[in-house]
Amino acid sequence: MKRLLLAPGSIREPHWHANCNELTYCIHGKLLVSILDTGSKFSTFTLEAGQMFHVETGSLHHIENIGKEESELIIAFRHEQPKDFSLYGSFGAMSDAVLGNTYGQKSSDFAKLKRSTQPKYIVKRDGLPSILDTAGLPDSHKFDVEALAGPIALPFGSAKTARDQFWPALKNISMYSLRIAEDGMREPHWHPGTAEMGYVNKGRARMSVMDPDGSIDTYTLKPGDCYFIPIAYPHQIEVVAEEEIHFLIFFDQPFPADVGYRASATALSNSVLASTFGVKAEDMPVFPFTAQDPLIVKKVNPTDPVKWSKL
Repeated sequence: MKRLLLAPGSIREPHWHANCNELTYCIHGKLLVSILDTGSKFSTFTLEAGQMFHVETGSLHHIENIGKEESELIIAFRHEQPKDFSLYGSFGAMSDAVLGNTYGQKSSDFAKLKRSTQPKYIVKRDGLPSILDTAGLPDSHKFDVEALAGPIALPFGSAKTARDQFWPALKNISMYSLRIAEDGMREPHWHPGTAEMGYVNKGRARMSVMDPDGSIDTYTLKPGDCYFIPIAYPHQIEVVAEEEIHFLIFFDQPFPADVGYRASATALSNSVLASTFGVKAEDMPVFPFTAQDPLIVKKVNPTDPVKWSKL
């Protein structure tokens, strides 16, 4: 995951990723994105807060701040160690004669270009941006996740999902835009087939994660923090301040399937549960019948004490 900040007029230089695709969420700003896919497929589109774009492995792309304020982007990759090539660096790998032959020019025409095999990463634009009239049209690489009617929309929380069901471009990655109010909680759950990586955009929260050895990691999260949950590790998220939380949560599968604690109690008989917890059946809590996990539940109990020193 990367957090990319671009000042007005700044450009994330043209580049591509050799071993992974990319899924990007715009927190704020106005940007221009250009993509060249295999098969000579050209795309250019604008991007604003709450919108996302997806780039396949090996596709050339650039990101440019065309607004008057700093832009902020959260970028997730499908590989834990993404490898980049920049267009600038790739030009530096070829001789003037080779480049001249490529473009039908004299080799001397390339002598004035500054050359290096190392990327610049971010460069500054001279003058005004070049924006095509069609840049505001819909594009298959672009998705307005915050404009989507989320599958979960409750007074105490919501979840809007970028996944292949709504965005066919996503083949092996997906994302939740998760918001939880002070009186809500992300129920304890696990993901059977995907790891989870999250970024805290807003609010303060507490997360508990269980490891296979029985140990528990409980920590607080604040804006700018990231976290990672391995496949099938049970975990839970709750608000620990008055402000709602907003998490950007990325998954390494096209559909982030869940198994939650609430439905788990419905899947097993009361006698099995009583035997499991070592009590009589009549002493068991009355678990509500849950055919489908709610994902977000309403708090009916006070929040456990928080050790703010961990922030």
